[in-house]
Amino acid sequence: MDKPDNITNPDTSTEEKIKEAARIVFTGKGYAATKVRDIAAQANINQALVNYYFRSKEKLFDLIMAETMKILFDKIKPVIYDESTTLNEKISGIVDNYLELLLENPELPLFVVSEMRSGSDRLPKMTGNGKLFLESHFAKQIRQLQAEGKLNFHPVNIMMNMLGLIVFPFIGRPLMLKTGIVKEEEFRKIIEERKKLIPLWIVSIINL
Repeated sequence: MDKPDNITNPDTSTEEKIKEAARIVFTGKGYAATKVRDIAAQANINQALVNYYFRSKEKLFDLIMAETMKILFDKIKPVIYDESTTLNEKISGIVDNYLELLLENPELPLFVVSEMRSGSDRLPKMTGNGKLFLESHFAKQIRQLQAEGKLNFHPVNIMMNMLGLIVFPFIGRPLMLKTGIVKEEEFRKIIEERKKLIPLWIVSIINL
């Protein structure tokens, strides 16, 4: 696509501004309901500029989701592949990094759930990320517990419980803020507390 006549100096700061606006709009309205003009309005720029940088809504959405997943797994991969740490330490590392990402992107879990319920096929394929976990030292340590007879339930329960404890507060966050159960600053403090509490809860379930 040729540069529009009214674009004189495109740069990376403009690109980031568009992506940040797109994150806000996609999260608030969902993929299907979002228009390029909505993103342009949120970024307070000309719609032609959005098209110039990203060609289409689809490409922009795919890029944002891929970047978000990469940030998460770039943080978690060193934790779960570290052969020098205990299972307890890995659980703490996973929880800490995951919660930190969600504090930076608090609407992400609710957005993902909404997209899944709508039948959207725009979310990134998670096959590679699943393989990342299955081949990790973290998974090996859990299988070792099974082999030693120390785990009397399906190991997927560990991940389900851990992800549920991490993600659900962010799904419930809009209701908690709207009803005044907590204020934004209180919510952040609660999440910081959960960085310490969730590993303790998960380890107690495993009974290490």
